[in-house]
Amino acid sequence: MMSGMKVLTGLDLMVSDGFASLKGQRVGLLAHPASVDGQLRHILPLMVEAGVDLQALFGPEHGLEGAAQDMETVTEQSSGEPSGVKVYSLYGSDEASLRPSPEMFSGLDVVVVDLQDIGARYYTYAASMGYVMQTAARTGTRVLVLDRPNPLGGRDEDVEGPGLYPQFVSFVGAFNMPIRHSLTLAEYAAWIRKKEAIDVELELVPMKGWSRTMDFEATGLPWIMPSPNMPTNDAAWVYPGQCLLEGTNLSEGRGTTRPFEQCGAPWLDGRAWAETASQDVGDGVRLRPLLLKPMFQKHANRYCGGVQIHVVDRWTIRSLRVSLALLHAARRLAPQDFGWRVEAYEFVSDRLAIDLLFGSDQPRSLLEGGASVADILETFREDEAAFVEERQPVLMY
Repeated sequence: MMSGMKVLTGLDLMVSDGFASLKGQRVGLLAHPASVDGQLRHILPLMVEAGVDLQALFGPEHGLEGAAQDMETVTEQSSGEPSGVKVYSLYGSDEASLRPSPEMFSGLDVVVVDLQDIGARYYTYAASMGYVMQTAARTGTRVLVLDRPNPLGGRDEDVEGPGLYPQFVSFVGAFNMPIRHSLTLAEYAAWIRKKEAIDVELELVPMKGWSRTMDFEATGLPWIMPSPNMPTNDAAWVYPGQCLLEGTNLSEGRGTTRPFEQCGAPWLDGRAWAETASQDVGDGVRLRPLLLKPMFQKHANRYCGGVQIHVVDRWTIRSLRVSLALLHAARRLAPQDFGWRVEAYEFVSDRLAIDLLFGSDQPRSLLEGGASVADILETFREDEAAFVEERQPVLMY
């Protein structure tokens, strides 16, 4: 184990007993680059070494190797798997490709899921796990989820945002919960099995040593980029709010070295934006004006007036509040230039991306109607409180 290691993940515990519960089983695996143990060894070679009968590999968004950019079709490449193992992408070129077909599970006894989540409803790995569970319910396949820390901790008071309304269900809003859910991956699996009444045989391997008041550094585990634009744990702390910028014509900092922490647009004055938004961002955060030049995606190779979000206290920042403040200020400062994304988003073209991300069209309508940040946040309170109550039975720590 690496020094300073305090938490053992579900994978660490499986490795310590030689994957005993998989012996004699025909196994499928849903994993990505962050599916490593405390010594940075990836689950795939560990399974092969232990003699697990691996029959199929599934790659989520960004692929098994995590190299594809967001919304880039993934054609799974060979990934060091033993010969004869089938490799499937769960992020192809259309909406149907996001769900495993029953045929993919043919001949499998169990599908093992080992993914590092970020703790926000629109981070798609947990949705892929949910779709695996739904298919497994149809095929009678067992699902085994190896738990990992929620990098944002798991306290009740950190639940943020509105619930998901049925007409806004999509890959970035697959299951009804607030945007920041404060669940671990295994708890998420238990929650959706209950909420969606998924009749699947589900086995959860909990962590040892994790508590809900831990940030990621406190676990002693190595940070591996779970996706190409999540380079650091700092990015994860602002992501539940900052991903909303994907539903706008503001750059969310993709194409820079600090995605989500930096954001901006060519038509914004960073100083004015920082000053205006700072009045509403709340505690735990400072906005610093800067000039950024994304190298790809929105506003590629153009200088953008922008801000960097500096988190000064992780346990008081409310990233949804921060990003609402940034959206509110950008609309006020540049009403002619600011706009919502109108192109198709995650295979959906008949609803705005911002509404899919919020899980409702109400926050956008309120922003457009000039409502204050505080008023918009107030509309989330009921959904937040209900979820905190409802999730208690599935909490494992």
